[in-house]
Amino acid sequence: MELEIRFGDEVSAAVGDVLVIPMFSGGVWGPGGEWLAEQMSGLEDYLEARDFKADVGQTIAVPAAASMQFGAVTVVGLGEETDAEGLRRAAGAAARACSKYAMAVTTLHLVDIEEAAEMVAFGFSAGLYSFVSFKSEAKPPAMEVLVFAGDGGGGEAASGRGVTLAHAVALTRDLVNTPAAAKPPEVLAAKAADVGAAHDMAVTIYDEHEIVSEGFGGLAAVGAGAANPPRMVVLEYAPAGATKSLALVGKGIVFDSGGLSIKPASAMEDMKTDMAGAATVLGAIQAIAELGISIKVRAIMPFTENVISGNAMRPGDVFTARNGKTVEVLNTDAEGRLVLADGLSLAAEQETDLIVDVATLTGAAKVALGAEIAAVFGVDEARNFVVGAAESAGEDVWPMPLHAAYRSHIESNVADIKNIGERWGGAITAALFLHEFVGEASWAHLDIAGPARAAKAGSYTPKGATGFGVRTLVAVAEALTAS
Repeated sequence: MELEIRFGDEVSAAVGDVLVIPMFSGGVWGPGGEWLAEQMSGLEDYLEARDFKADVGQTIAVPAAASMQFGAVTVVGLGEETDAEGLRRAAGAAARACSKYAMAVTTLHLVDIEEAAEMVAFGFSAGLYSFVSFKSEAKPPAMEVLVFAGDGGGGEAASGRGVTLAHAVALTRDLVNTPAAAKPPEVLAAKAADVGAAHDMAVTIYDEHEIVSEGFGGLAAVGAGAANPPRMVVLEYAPAGATKSLALVGKGIVFDSGGLSIKPASAMEDMKTDMAGAATVLGAIQAIAELGISIKVRAIMPFTENVISGNAMRPGDVFTARNGKTVEVLNTDAEGRLVLADGLSLAAEQETDLIVDVATLTGAAKVALGAEIAAVFGVDEARNFVVGAAESAGEDVWPMPLHAAYRSHIESNVADIKNIGERWGGAITAALFLHEFVGEASWAHLDIAGPARAAKAGSYTPKGATGFGVRTLVAVAEALTAS
């Protein structure tokens, strides 16, 4: 069920099941707070007694006064001062705290932040997300309507943008959360085709035979052991008058057993997440199209399973990638870079302003940066461009070095390169491997192995798939149009 967002009366005249009012640290009320304190004598003393510090996303619920047109009140903290991401988090936390109510009213959009309604709409919508497709007794959140009390915050245009981004993030989350058995490559290809058709995009899907004939050697090698055949999907969004171009390439490993270099059983439990890069790319191109951003976008998504059979690729095998480079496979569990090699080669065949690939690529990135920060590699200008876009979108990334001296770590005795390096610096050598397939193009690599999945729920992020990276890619597209 989608959240309906409306603009309504000022808070003093509004009606709803629950009222959400912001507060800053030190007991400083945000918009609507002073009116609330007048209606509820002793509220400030009550909050102080409950040690409510108004930290970002902290919430507290109290019954509304009998004279008010609300059943309950939720106060949500904004910290000492807030920014766009703080406002998203506060809104998400408020949504989770109020999810049992059908209609919420808030003044969060009146906080003095540019286009605040976007942040609040996104935070509420994303915070209410739940994945219940496989529940025998689904219990989604009860909230159906969010009312912004009073005009402001950028109005309906800003709130609409927030909802569009939240819908794209939800699409990504849904695809990642779906069990691998329910999303074989052909099913994901069909879903991508549906998104493309709904937004007037050109759609190309290469089947297992065309994958071989078109020279997608990495994708063919990884998919060789699977009963479900691989697919290479290309969506092209080309609005009239667009002069800038962007290629997005997403890793789409539907399930990763590790292949013959098999993972331990516990390491496979979340491997349905290994197609999060492709899901992020699909969510991003949907949002770019719905927002009407004037840029040509080519989304390339190689989908396959990495499993075991008598046909599975073996350590020591050599394949030829789309761009003609030969690759020695020494570890079949370093398979994501093999399918990305073909996707990046395809992207580089057309002149484009920027190529960005997204992948749950290496555990090394997670070791370096933890579970909440993505690593960004690439040629310096492109890398820094993506870092800047991520910062504007409110997603945490960190620039990493494409250290040229480590290129020797992936030299092979029998092929042009091999697919693994030494033990240390694994995220760097993986990025250097990808660099071999972009030619002279401007390119950046986003390793989302950490933030693609959350071990516990956050403010607007549920446990499970997060949809991380969608907002960053949309921000990249917008920044390119302005450059």
